[in-house]
Amino acid sequence: MTDDEILAEFRAAGALLEGHFILSSGLRSSRYLQCARVLMDPARGERLARALAAKLPAAIRDAIDVVVSPAMGGVIIGHEMGRALGKRAMFVERPQGEFGLRRGFDLAPGERVLMVEDVITTGLSSREAIAAIAAAGGKVVAAASLVDRSGGSVDLGVPLTALIRIDVPTYSAEDLPRDLEAIPATKPGSRAAA
Repeated sequence: MTDDEILAEFRAAGALLEGHFILSSGLRSSRYLQCARVLMDPARGERLARALAAKLPAAIRDAIDVVVSPAMGGVIIGHEMGRALGKRAMFVERPQGEFGLRRGFDLAPGERVLMVEDVITTGLSSREAIAAIAAAGGKVVAAASLVDRSGGSVDLGVPLTALIRIDVPTYSAEDLPRDLEAIPATKPGSRAAA
């Protein structure tokens, strides 16, 4: 899929928003891609996951044993990536505030993991998920996301493949441009702002 085709999927789902948004990281932005909304349509989710799976280098596709994603935002795309790659899919969650492998899931020691996110901005959730996967015995060999909002600056310690990279400036709440200051902020994500 081309970037224009990917953005067309987000527009068709009403998932490309403009305004004043508080991101999971606590940073502010004028644009927001609402991955949960684009993934509501199972056929669309499958198309996007297949496109992301096809973008992974063959060596990574061949090396992974399992897909693990962070709850909540990564669960659907993680499941769809598992389907696209023919691998098991599971997730980490925060029942007590820190990520851990969901009850009933387990990884064999050294099992090779593709960690899949919906959106990466600062990489904080991704790094937390990677640490939880390691604590559960897995070895993250690569990461993937539908959207990379980091400007290419995130270092997760493993190769990262994104379906699309969106370079939208982000701001701290104390350093907003005047046009954003004039718009009430909304929090569309799944995690409380930092």
